Amino acid sequence: MGGQQRVYKQRIRSTQTLKKVFRAMELIAASRIGRARKLAERAAPYTRAITRSVSAVATHAHVEHPLTSERHDTNRVAILIITADRGMAGSYNASVLREAERLQARLVDEGKEPELYVTGRRGIGFFQFRGRPMVRTWSGSSDAPEHGTAEEIAQALLEAFEAAPEDGGVSEIHIVYTRFLSMVRQEPRVVRILPLEIVEGVTPVGEDPLPLYDFEPSPEAVLDDLLPRYIQARIYTALLQAAASELASRQRAMHTATENAEDLIRTYTRLANTARQAEITQEISEIVSGADALAS
Repeated sequence: MGGQQRVYKQRIRSTQTLKKVFRAMELIAASRIGRARKLAERAAPYTRAITRSVSAVATHAHVEHPLTSERHDTNRVAILIITADRGMAGSYNASVLREAERLQARLVDEGKEPELYVTGRRGIGFFQFRGRPMVRTWSGSSDAPEHGTAEEIAQALLEAFEAAPEDGGVSEIHIVYTRFLSMVRQEPRVVRILPLEIVEGVTPVGEDPLPLYDFEPSPEAVLDDLLPRYIQARIYTALLQAAASELASRQRAMHTATENAEDLIRTYTRLANTARQAEITQEISEIVSGADALAS
């Protein structure tokens, strides 16, 4: 009985240590989520504005541009998958990787060849373990994305899209990331950012119709300048949305883990008290038995 009591006490100490870790991670995520949400919200208007600008140029200029035209000279497709550098965030990484797997399967069924560009150590480790090649990887700032990282990713994807087929050129670029909706709801999304899909004559509900423009020096030059900025803005916004989703998922997961640790501590404490009572009862029984034996 004494050995059993020591086992429970050791488990209580171990669980208390884990509880402190979980609680600390919950507080860290809670302190960072506010800034991540603000950054994501501030980036959204710029992304919407530049998207409307690119749409206006492509719709009213009626020009053929490499970034707005479908490519048929290659079957390769680039997929940017945004994951976290760390785990302990519930189903955050599993959800986005599952969505990426579905996208790859669909593209393969269409006769295309997916090429992976992965951010976050969890995604990198996932594909390395399965022996799947990756063209480029980025890690180290999943919960606090930097603008320079978005520029680097955008440059790599644009170079792949503009490259010739024999140099590894791709015909499409997709992003798989997690969109932040609220503190309790985040959803994985797949977005094709290149080539652009322009729908003429359609204006989003609640927005003014696209105005008419004169383009100087030319529509082609305007598109050459706008489209790289558009791609960079879309990628940076996706990184910010993913960061907010990661922190919200981690805060929620660590809160649940802290509560589970408290439940375990209560259970082990009850079992340790039961073992102690059983030990005391056994000692009393042995004393009484010994006294009866001596009296006899």
